[in-house]
Amino acid sequence: MEPINRQPLAIQVASRVRDLIATDQLSPGTPLKEVSLCDQLSVSRTPLREALKQLIAEGLVEQIPYRGVVVSNPDLSTVEQMLELLGALEGFAGEMACQRATPEEIEKIRLLTKQMHESYEKEERLPYYKINQSIHRSIVEFSKNEELVQTHERLNSRLYRIRFLSNRRTDRWHTAVEEHDAILRNLEERKGFELSKLLREHLGHTWTKVRDLYEVQN
Repeated sequence: MEPINRQPLAIQVASRVRDLIATDQLSPGTPLKEVSLCDQLSVSRTPLREALKQLIAEGLVEQIPYRGVVVSNPDLSTVEQMLELLGALEGFAGEMACQRATPEEIEKIRLLTKQMHESYEKEERLPYYKINQSIHRSIVEFSKNEELVQTHERLNSRLYRIRFLSNRRTDRWHTAVEEHDAILRNLEERKGFELSKLLREHLGHTWTKVRDLYEVQN
C-alpha cells in the first residue's frame, strides 16, 4: 500500500481506513491495532488517533471497554431501519433538488454519472462506489436544506460499509446503473415526485441486496 503524503493527514487516514472497512479488509468486530495500522498506512500514531476519533463519531467504528476500537457490526434490524430512514431523506432531498438545483449543479450530476459508467465498464467497484456516493451526496446538497444535509451525512457515514456491500451482487449491478440513469433523467426534467419515488425504491433495493448477503453470511 502506498504511503499517505497529502494534507490534512488525519482526513486522508480516515478515508483509507473507511475503504479498508468497506472492502472487508477490516471486517466487522475487528480490533483496530495502532501499530499494525500505522505500519500499513505508513503514518505515525497521532494522525491515526485523530482519524479514529472521526470514525468513532461517524459510527463506523466504536470504542469498547477492554477491547479498544473495533469495527462496528450493526445487526440486521438496525441496518434495515437506517436504510429505511436514508431512503426517506434522499427521497425528500430529490424532490427539493428538482426545485432548487441550478443548471450547473445538474451538469455536475451528469458528469458524475458518466464517470460512474466508466468505472462500471472497467468493473472497478471501489471507484464506482465512491462516485455513486458523490452523486447521492450532491443531490442531497442541492436540496439547499442544511439540516437535511447534516442529518444525511451522519446517517450515511454509518452506512459506508453497508452500501458498498450491495455492490457485490453482480446480478444487480447493471440494474443499479440503469436506476442511476433514471435518477439523472428525472433530475434533468425536474420531475420531483418521480425522482423522490425512484430514490426511495433505489434504497429499498439496496436493503434487499444487503439483507440477502447477511442471510448468506449467517
